Amino acid sequence: MNLGDALRPCGPVRDREAADRIRERLIEAADQDGWRDSLDRAWAALEPVFAASPYLGGLVRRRPDSLRLILETEPEARLEAVLAATDAVDGPPDEARTPLRRLKADLHLLTALSDLGGVWDLNQVTGALSRFADAAARAALRCTAHDWRRRGKLISAPDDPRGPVPGLFVLAMGKGGAFELNYSSDIDLSLFFEPEALESALAEGTEIQGFVNRLAQGLATLLTERTADGYVFRVDLRLRPDPSSTPPVVAAPMALAYYESVGQNWERAAFIKARVCAGDIAAGADFLKALTPFVWRRSLDYQAVLDIQSIKKQIHVHKTGEGLEAAGANLKLGRGGIREIEFYVQTQQLILGGRDAGLRSPRTLEALDALTERGHVPTAARDELAAAYVELRDLEHRVQMLADEQSHVLPVEPDRRADVAALAGEDDLALFDAGVEGLLMGVNQRYGELFEGGEELSSPYGSLVFTGVENDPGTLETLRRMGFSEPATVSDTIRSWHHGRIPATRTARGRELFTRLAPQLLTAVAGTGAPDDAFRRFAVFFSGLSAGVQVQALFLNQPKLFELVVGVMAFAPRLARALGRQPQALDGVLDARFLTALGTDTGLADQVVREGREADDFESAMNAVRRLHREQVFRIGMHVVTGRTTAEQAGLTNTSLADACMRALAPAALAEAERMGGAFPGAVAVVALGKAGSREMTAGSDLDLMTVYAAPPEALSAARGWSADLFYGRFTQRLIAALSAHTAEGGLYEVDMRLRPTGSKGPVSVRLEALEDYYATEADTWEFMALTRGRLVWASDPAFGARVEAALEAALRRPRPGVDVARDVRAMRDLMDRERRPKGFWDLKLSAGGQVDAEFVAQYRQLCAATAGAPLTVSTLEALRDDPVLAESWRTHQQLAQLTACAFDGRGDPEAEPAGFQQRLAAAVGAENFEDLKARLTDLRRRARAAFDAALPG
Repeated sequence: MNLGDALRPCGPVRDREAADRIRERLIEAADQDGWRDSLDRAWAALEPVFAASPYLGGLVRRRPDSLRLILETEPEARLEAVLAATDAVDGPPDEARTPLRRLKADLHLLTALSDLGGVWDLNQVTGALSRFADAAARAALRCTAHDWRRRGKLISAPDDPRGPVPGLFVLAMGKGGAFELNYSSDIDLSLFFEPEALESALAEGTEIQGFVNRLAQGLATLLTERTADGYVFRVDLRLRPDPSSTPPVVAAPMALAYYESVGQNWERAAFIKARVCAGDIAAGADFLKALTPFVWRRSLDYQAVLDIQSIKKQIHVHKTGEGLEAAGANLKLGRGGIREIEFYVQTQQLILGGRDAGLRSPRTLEALDALTERGHVPTAARDELAAAYVELRDLEHRVQMLADEQSHVLPVEPDRRADVAALAGEDDLALFDAGVEGLLMGVNQRYGELFEGGEELSSPYGSLVFTGVENDPGTLETLRRMGFSEPATVSDTIRSWHHGRIPATRTARGRELFTRLAPQLLTAVAGTGAPDDAFRRFAVFFSGLSAGVQVQALFLNQPKLFELVVGVMAFAPRLARALGRQPQALDGVLDARFLTALGTDTGLADQVVREGREADDFESAMNAVRRLHREQVFRIGMHVVTGRTTAEQAGLTNTSLADACMRALAPAALAEAERMGGAFPGAVAVVALGKAGSREMTAGSDLDLMTVYAAPPEALSAARGWSADLFYGRFTQRLIAALSAHTAEGGLYEVDMRLRPTGSKGPVSVRLEALEDYYATEADTWEFMALTRGRLVWASDPAFGARVEAALEAALRRPRPGVDVARDVRAMRDLMDRERRPKGFWDLKLSAGGQVDAEFVAQYRQLCAATAGAPLTVSTLEALRDDPVLAESWRTHQQLAQLTACAFDGRGDPEAEPAGFQQRLAAAVGAENFEDLKARLTDLRRRARAAFDAALPG
């Protein structure tokens, strides 16, 4: 029966005026060519189509005779004629461009009318589209090869049984491979070549890879380029191994090696539908046969099964804030869409198909039937999903018939959606919408049944799908909801990690773990309130890992700890950079003591000393101490940034760590000096000053040190005859190097020796008698202020250490008649006000009423207490016990300093940081919000400066 006589109306006429204009054009052509009767008999079925679809109306207006051939021919015969004409296209690409596009238009019109008129079912529609895509790909390859043969680069015979380009073959992937193409689909083609076969077909001197790359480009251009006659197909060549880093055409041996080593489960799923559609058919068949063990694995371990299941679990099956509405619904990728049915089927095929070849059908409905027959899918679920699949594909086609756009989204505009409803046979938009919503909900509920009792791999924000070679629209929308400013970049990065491009995901186990970790990572990053910064810093860290299985397993097993680490990435760029440079710092997280409260004796300080002293040599000691130091710095920083500790406790813990490093490395430095110069009679001590002396160090503090020694006046080293000054100078230099040099294991501290007697002008190590004499006769008030925080850290001989401590206290207590200490301290602060102005509001140290004001008063109080014979302390807060406002100011500023030191490396500006970090700053000192914090700081500084002025009048 001719198609015109078989058509039946698909629905109501939406725009009769548009249909009438098309009818007038068709009547004119039909009267002229004698097919008016055919037009009149079919018009009742054609009118709703042309009223709703501008695209189909445009096709018949431009070429009415195409409609005549369709109406007056049996549909299968017309299809075969179009396919035969396509297979006959040959010659240069320029001559093939127009006929291929007109044949595509004929095929599109035939398919649409056969579909909408109820003559073809879904299987026939997708089969016709797919068969034409095959014929078009064959023609494009044939014409492109013709061009290269004409240029003399291709020397094989045109009728070579191996195809137009021997050794080169084209795989139809995706829906094309399964004969399931949609109406306006692009075609996924993967091109491969066998080097030996192709080389023999090329002229001498022709570079193979360059040739096939240009050939692929020519093939794609011939099909994709738009002209006045339209286009044939959009061509996607990205379903090849690692498309961002491989050429458009991949050598078959290289591809096989890729799939065997780093091929992913979603790529296995893609090859379920792969088939040879053009080129060297035998070579392509051999390639697919070689891939069979990759696609269909007979045995799978538990982790591999979990990874396959993750393909479907990455789709969110619950509400994410928006309803499941027909308007704007993505019929392919959205909730309840076609992809959910396909993933439902393919994931079970991958798990079960290795041992049961009967489950390997590339076609979705056939595979669903097979799974049901073998008891893997309930009959009711099969029936519901199969019916939904047909209906969704039909709706998808009607959306695409409106304007030949590769869209899977029901229009948001009611008028446009009503056009789709009309093509689907419904004239009531409300009923149509309700039916669509019920359809999507049913699929989504069936899909959700696969999650019962399992780990969810989506996010509370929505679906997170990173399979395939292009960004998933639903995933991009989820990432936007999470707050990312460039969702596509984040998605590309995650997919590259899935491809094994970093050491952490280079192994199958690493990739399987990352599949589970990725949604947790993105959810945690979004929770920081600074997702862009947190993700960027995490990427630096994660990419730097030499291996990723242990760390990823740790994060998965301890999600709270993982959230803490991600929080550090967002709000502590200093720690994030350190972790990026030295990912091994995370090793400390594996230690059960990691989350133990700061101040608890965990034995870590003793461990630092012990491992430093047990090292084989000086360099080994440096590296051993650095390994433990970086872990503890990260641990302390985590406690500070997450608000788990106070400023005082952080200062004590930072200082205890520095003390341990010095106690471990000072003996090593002394041994190194003795190795260089021989044994020396005498003793040496290390004294800490500044914040190291007062036990108030932050993450960014330097070590202010001096070394003091005692030795017989004429003593010389045993080997080289070094004097005491030279020997202990070498020791001090070795100690400075041990503490400040950067090795492969990182660095420790910057060391400042300028607070020693005579500063940078005198010897680097000070004889005890010289120290005593200096403070008795030469030292200025500011040097005594510094000495109030002097503290013995290590001595080579305990008795000598006691002598040094006594000498320091005696220096402080010695009367200084005629010296006005208050005036000197105030003058020094005024000089700083003039010459070292604060660098803005967030200069916690130099701002009026800030840390320096409090510390100067504390040091003044200590100098007064020393001369009065009262007890001494190195602690600023203890020294300010009679100055409550200054104590409050110092404690507040020190709390902020601890946090910003972990965060900024001294270069940050809280005003420019994310709101989440600003809120943490506020919370650290009990403020309600960032603005409240600034207001409180302003008031506190005003009161603290007044207290400073009262203590030290100007």
